[in-house]
Amino acid sequence: MSGKYIVMFKADTPKDVIDKAADDVVKQGGTIGHRYDSSILGFAATMPDNLLTSLNTHAHVDVIEADGEVSAYAKTLGI
Repeated sequence: MSGKYIVMFKADTPKDVIDKAADDVVKQGGTIGHRYDSSILGFAATMPDNLLTSLNTHAHVDVIEADGEVSAYAKTLGI
């Protein structure tokens, strides 16, 4: 089964380490949708769920989150 995830790396991770991890995802059947290189370091990917185990144990990975649509809701208080 495949899922969409955002893989975020620790702030001091070299670019070549992130590039290699992204290349490994592609080699194992995944796709990279977007790369993040300013406020966060990492990439969004669609990948087989079995890749999560290997990425979760990667020394430079900070967090992996399910990718999804985000919406904001605000209510005025009428003050």
